[in-house]
Amino acid sequence: MQLVIGNHNYSSWSLRAWLLLRQFGLDFETVRIALFTPGAAEQIKRYNPAGKVPVLLDNGLIIWDSLSICEYISEQHLDGKGWPADPALRAHARSSCAEMHTGFMALRHAMPMNCRRTVENVVISAEVQQDIDRILQLWSGALNLSASEQFLYGEFSIADAFYAPVVYRLTGYGVSLPEQLQAYCDRVLALPACQEWLKLAQQENEVIEEEEV
Repeated sequence: MQLVIGNHNYSSWSLRAWLLLRQFGLDFETVRIALFTPGAAEQIKRYNPAGKVPVLLDNGLIIWDSLSICEYISEQHLDGKGWPADPALRAHARSSCAEMHTGFMALRHAMPMNCRRTVENVVISAEVQQDIDRILQLWSGALNLSASEQFLYGEFSIADAFYAPVVYRLTGYGVSLPEQLQAYCDRVLALPACQEWLKLAQQENEVIEEEEV
């Protein structure tokens, strides 16, 4: 398999697919394209006519969009283990991922993912706070529903991969969290795969100004 991604430092959607593959120990090659650089758009379109990353190439198939990629990985390479086995947990996990996939625009624009940056005394607007409150509600609901002291639905799942960029955001922007949810963020950041991603981000030198990628 090949996974085409953007910058480690900025590309939140790339992180989601990459983290799922890495966390489950699947064998794949990473093709990194530095976004918003000369020729980048043309390079991406060679893999994906939609012109966006990530893109997964596997057995002659082209799968694009993070959620589609994660679903494909779970079905074809994980025997469905990308989602919780319990039907109730699985339904909740899928719903929370769909909400992340389509929502939280205020948070995305005000707090773009930047793994290298730490912001102090950030001013949080009412719209961003509303997004944060909803995310924390989702996380608390998942942890309580699953009675988990590890990941959102017990074992690591697509849901944790999908919210990992939010973990980087909340941490980097110094958002104060309840103890239970701060502990969850700490566990995600401590994953060897997340530590690897952070190291790769720190090795990059491209700078993208306030883009949602």
